[in-house]
Amino acid sequence: MQWKDALYDYQMYLKLEKRVSVNTIEGYLLDIQKLINYSEKQPLDYTQDDLRDFIHTFASSDYSIRSQARVISGLKSFFGYLQLEDFREDNPTSLLETPKIGMKLPDVLSEKEIDKMIEVIDLSKQEGQRNRAIIEVLYGCGLRVSELINLKISDLFFDDGFIRVIGKGNKQRLVPISDYTIKYIDLYKETIRVHVPIKEDFEDFLFLNRRGKSLTRVMIFTIVKELSIIAGIKKTISPHTFRHSFATHLLKNGADLRAIQLMLGHESITTTEIYTHVDQEFIRDAIIKFHPRNK
Repeated sequence: MQWKDALYDYQMYLKLEKRVSVNTIEGYLLDIQKLINYSEKQPLDYTQDDLRDFIHTFASSDYSIRSQARVISGLKSFFGYLQLEDFREDNPTSLLETPKIGMKLPDVLSEKEIDKMIEVIDLSKQEGQRNRAIIEVLYGCGLRVSELINLKISDLFFDDGFIRVIGKGNKQRLVPISDYTIKYIDLYKETIRVHVPIKEDFEDFLFLNRRGKSLTRVMIFTIVKELSIIAGIKKTISPHTFRHSFATHLLKNGADLRAIQLMLGHESITTTEIYTHVDQEFIRDAIIKFHPRNK
């Protein structure tokens, strides 16, 4: 089996059977490419010692612990697939140890910082109202960037107060949307989007670029980065920061953790529980208020 055939079959397996997102598939393939660049061996020729040597070399190249863990995870998935499909009798990654990753708390914006980023949006420009609506949706609904750029007009159920979101693995969920956020979406649709020359096959996409096509992930990252610089915010900010802020602010104001899990589309509540570690002041206030020794 040659790499070309193995990668194609593996990609189809992830897409059709595992229903993995396009971004995750690309990440796996990029990590496997590192192994291909390391050695001229074909996938069925690798031994445990070969992979240990590769990981040792990779770890010695100043890659972070998180990057090392991701590459090992990708290799385990790939060689596990080869074993599952009987291309190999063994899995040479079975004894590879994944380095432990300490919990990394996400950066969170305060309400004032979010307001500041919105205030610096230049509404005199054509894309100003669109960018305002984008930020309001990211923060108001807690969407992933991939969910935002694929949001359709047919997914908007404003009369019922929900939007339909297609998340990881093409799983659908309904996310509540406030009248406040609806107002800025409608403003963009009625004053800006109606004047965009929309390309064929993009008629249903909510957020469009000047050429009438859907926005890319890179474009959303660029918009957020530029606004944070203009607003003078020193934190490391990405579109995902608004998702973290959405969850943290809900938790801080008393929302149930299970409800936040459903809104974020987390399969496991363990993933959502990271937000209980973000706001230490909130946790301290809860202890002071509710522990019997403090009464």
